[in-house]
Amino acid sequence: MRLGRENKVQKKEQEIETRQSVKNIPHPEDINLEILRKKDFTWTRKSLLTTKDLLLDEIDLVLDTAETFSEILTRTVKKVPPLRGKVVINLFYENSTRTRSSFELAGKYLSADVTNFSVSTSSVKKGETLQDTAQTLIQMGADAVIIRHADAGIPFQLAEFLPPHISLINAGDGSNEHPTQALLDLYTMKEVFPNLENRKIAIIGDVLHSRVARSNIWLLQKLGMDIHLCGPPTLLPKSFSDFGVNVHWNLNDAISNADIIMVLRLQTERQTKGLIPSLDEYNRLFGLDHKKIQIAKKDVRILHPGPMNRGVEISSELADDLKYSLINKQVSNGVAVRMALLYLLIFASPKSQ
Repeated sequence: MRLGRENKVQKKEQEIETRQSVKNIPHPEDINLEILRKKDFTWTRKSLLTTKDLLLDEIDLVLDTAETFSEILTRTVKKVPPLRGKVVINLFYENSTRTRSSFELAGKYLSADVTNFSVSTSSVKKGETLQDTAQTLIQMGADAVIIRHADAGIPFQLAEFLPPHISLINAGDGSNEHPTQALLDLYTMKEVFPNLENRKIAIIGDVLHSRVARSNIWLLQKLGMDIHLCGPPTLLPKSFSDFGVNVHWNLNDAISNADIIMVLRLQTERQTKGLIPSLDEYNRLFGLDHKKIQIAKKDVRILHPGPMNRGVEISSELADDLKYSLINKQVSNGVAVRMALLYLLIFASPKSQ
């Protein structure tokens, strides 16, 4: 009995040590925090709208926390109580299955009350302004709001109408940014290549309209990656070189000796605007398959944010080849990364304590 009491005291001391080392973050029950014990960093960020202003310490803590939460996804009962009593609202003005479902599962696995705000049947269709919507979210008692919108900049406008204690996450705004996708892409890359400095990544496809590409550019530059963009000139203006990346209009130049190739979804609606001659022509020049990646590194890895146009930007055989493809891992890692973000952001600020 005495030994049992000593073990409980020792465990309590370890919990106190953990809380002190990760400031402003409450201790979640039944989660292995060994990784978080390595951190001595005060997390104060309350919202995530862009990857441009993320600090390296913040990036590290998000990824380490996601690694901790990833273990939950392997359990029979995938639920822990850190966000019990917290309200998370998915506010999607654009159709989405993958991202919305990922956030919904992330919140539910952390025991939050998650509500999907259906814009198509809401007062927005009746002329409600963004400011009115913000007031509705406040009165509903939201602790976190995840927003996706077809227009760039809308999450930043909504942030002006919300009080600081409500966390706001940008789940994609037009062609501007998609920060959580970039973070889950980074997490997936680092599982294979722990040190990404000077690693070559080629981002292939419709870069002009890609919020995923932009968020990844801002994020991966912070880690010192060698970033190469590739696509037809109509979908990749030369001006992208002003971002400090390499621009190619020839696939071989972009993927030669690449460590990682990220394939972007070709938004097929672009074809009707005359930006590409045909889907077959695009596939011939920029579609990825086993033959084309032979000039990349032997251990090259393939990513795709989804949904895929099989046979257009990537062949089915390559997408399903687990020797190269990390596409399925991106999906599962997306839940873990979004769990980490909800947890860190909701409990971030002393104002929320």
